[in-house]
Amino acid sequence: MKILVVEDDYKIANAIKRGLEQQNYDVDVAYRSDDGMNYINKTSYDLCILDRMLPGGLDGVAMVRKMRADGYSTPVLLLTAKSRIIDKAEGLNAGADDYLAKPFAFVELIARVRALLRRHSPTKSNKETVLSYSNITLNQATKQVKRGPHIIDLTPKEYALLEYFLLNPKQVLQKENIIENVWSYDADILPNTLEVYIGYLRSKIEKPFSNMKPLVQTKRGFGYYLGEK
Repeated sequence: MKILVVEDDYKIANAIKRGLEQQNYDVDVAYRSDDGMNYINKTSYDLCILDRMLPGGLDGVAMVRKMRADGYSTPVLLLTAKSRIIDKAEGLNAGADDYLAKPFAFVELIARVRALLRRHSPTKSNKETVLSYSNITLNQATKQVKRGPHIIDLTPKEYALLEYFLLNPKQVLQKENIIENVWSYDADILPNTLEVYIGYLRSKIEKPFSNMKPLVQTKRGFGYYLGEK
């Protein structure tokens, strides 16, 4: 799957590119709308992620209008700091398929990306929305988490943390990467915030199941991973 990201903030653009590539997407990045349109005219993309406010002659909404006028049906996700209903309506009426307000957590971006790609894929399967490892499953469509037959009630942040682990099973994830992907990119996180939420998650997916193997492991000096020791 090939994705184009058009975002003038270098830090955000490169963070999105790095995160998408970790999910095995092929990503091009442009920092201006004119460069983005050149990419679109030369390359076939499965999805475009556009910032609303862009230099280069067109903003994100105008880019979407031009794409639709030129006959491109590529799904578009708009990113913006404007979160008013009227701003969202303008983007969607211009032809965008989804709208994500800044700041956002990377796991939410990935969920939106996967949903758009499924929606526009010739073959759709609910199996694509279910992440699993060992006997724990997470349904991205229904937000239901189960260990074996037992339903587990998680808070949104606990859910996002587990989702990120399930997207990267058996990989040692550095604390900085987890924070960057689960919390919004400009969130003010205290040094022990991650450890606290790891404890919350373990108390719900491991403590009630003492007869089963622990799932979230600590790699001292490195970070955490989902897997068996």
